[in-house]
Amino acid sequence: MKKSTFIVSQMDCPSEEQMIRMKLETFEQIKYLDFDIPNRKLEVYHHGAVDVINSSISELKLGDKFKGSEEAEVPIGDDETKQKNILWWVLGINFGFFLIEITTGWISSSMGLIADSLDMLADSIVYALSLFAVGGAVSRKKKVAKFSGYLQIFLATLGFVEVLRRFFMSSETPLFEWMIIISFLALGGNLISLWLINKAKSKEVHMQASAIFTSNDIIVNGGVILAGILVYFLESKWPDLIIGGIVFTFVMRGAIKILKLAK
Repeated sequence: MKKSTFIVSQMDCPSEEQMIRMKLETFEQIKYLDFDIPNRKLEVYHHGAVDVINSSISELKLGDKFKGSEEAEVPIGDDETKQKNILWWVLGINFGFFLIEITTGWISSSMGLIADSLDMLADSIVYALSLFAVGGAVSRKKKVAKFSGYLQIFLATLGFVEVLRRFFMSSETPLFEWMIIISFLALGGNLISLWLINKAKSKEVHMQASAIFTSNDIIVNGGVILAGILVYFLESKWPDLIIGGIVFTFVMRGAIKILKLAK
């Protein structure tokens, strides 16, 4: 058994991890993939030559660099059932707050809440791809990824159009109370998700990636809370539109990464 190490400079979230997994899962000689997302490192445990593996990773154009190979034993993985249970909880929290935020965002006329709801939906899609597609055919995984990516692009585009409409046309100031209260609740949900993920103390890639994703969500929640406070003090819709536009950009970026999974 050989362990080949790669540095993948653009591997910074679950989307890149999924891209690499789907690219390599047809190789029977590969027995285990060990990702270290914070350090942008991938270790491939395999039999035979590394050349074809190296070429396949390079096709993804993620800034990879082959560091070398050595003899090694396949590491023992974490408790898969425990990990899946935690990810189911995280998926439920994210999708639940997607429904809550998109509903209250519409009622309160807050683009920040609506944008944050789509960010929650994007996270749910990534977790669902990991859970629902386990053991499935590559073609099915690609179809799910393609549908999810185009759905996010469609929703994010509608969001951008609405932001521009409210920017150039007269529109009501959003209800800052809803923005602050719901965002605090979403922040609580993300903190619980992060606690559950860290509680697992897992070194597996999807658990590490989930922690990074959830940490990013906490920052977004803070941005919407700040926008709500500024709406109150400035009595203006601009803070809400600005944070909405920024978060829609994140959603669009995530959708493009998901679409790469379908190639």
